[in-house]
Amino acid sequence: MSLGPVMLDVVGTELSADDVRRLQHPLVGGVILFARNFENCAQLSALTASIHTLRSPPLLIAVDHEGGRVQRFREGFTIIPPMREFGKIWDTDRKKAKQLAVEAGWILAAELRAHGVDFSFTPVLDMDYGDSLVIGDRAFHRDPRAINELAFSLMQGLKKGGMAAVGKHFPGHGFVAADSHVSIPVDEREFDRIAQNDMQPFRQMIDEGLAAIMPAHVIYPKVDNKPAGFSTKWLQKVLRERLGFNGVIFSDDLSMEGASVGGDVTTRSLAALNAGCDMVLLCNRPDLADELLEKLEWKMPAQSITRLARMHGARPPMSMNHLHKNAEFVAAVKRVSMVGKPETDLFS
Repeated sequence: MSLGPVMLDVVGTELSADDVRRLQHPLVGGVILFARNFENCAQLSALTASIHTLRSPPLLIAVDHEGGRVQRFREGFTIIPPMREFGKIWDTDRKKAKQLAVEAGWILAAELRAHGVDFSFTPVLDMDYGDSLVIGDRAFHRDPRAINELAFSLMQGLKKGGMAAVGKHFPGHGFVAADSHVSIPVDEREFDRIAQNDMQPFRQMIDEGLAAIMPAHVIYPKVDNKPAGFSTKWLQKVLRERLGFNGVIFSDDLSMEGASVGGDVTTRSLAALNAGCDMVLLCNRPDLADELLEKLEWKMPAQSITRLARMHGARPPMSMNHLHKNAEFVAAVKRVSMVGKPETDLFS
């Protein structure tokens, strides 16, 4: 059974009968985990193993694990600083900032892979304009050059740890103050202004081999009256054709308020898939998940199947025991753990 176009969450720290029923549905292709799914490292490994044994090829397992306030697993994991901290270091020492970003990506990926997670939805490529309620310190910087250098470094570290990168939120969520989780943000800027600024990190990362992108639940009315994730103009004309992107397009969570303009859950999903998404996310609403799996009709394009297959984590991953015996890894953990701490020589 090939991977389907829907990524769902699960309820608790182990699979329930309802979880198993949903995840075995042919429309499902992945699972996203949250903090509620984590009790300890051994439990997480058992949960991911149980998910992977349900299907062949195994379902993709993802998580929002960026660092800072968006890090779902903490106890037993290295605490990754918010990305803005690397931007602050970049302002005074670009070489050090880039090396630390590589190490942060490596740690993030290696620790997740050791617990059976295939990839994280990271890095954030949005510009830090200072006003966004939802982006904030998740962004590296205001300068597109800094974002590209640091995001590319993080991507290299992710690759070293056996994980693909997912850039978000295309074409840029940083300018609007509203949070798309609870409202419908509108960015009134002209296309050229967005393209010359916010889109530059996406363009550059695509040229560097970015594997996947997540569009924003933001409406850019000067371009289209639909949010970017439902827009053929943004996903097909701009992202695929103009920028030449051939990786995976994941929708943002379709249960968010920013997606509500798309109609009921099935209509939203079809709108996102028809616009160009390879996989749609539906989180925290098992009732809507059941409705979607009952009503959605979608034949996976061969290209989508091929793209999604590339998102599986590199195997076999290194165990946490082996990582903690690796002197290079231990030194990297020490340096990254000190980022943001005052008056510290990170490479002494």
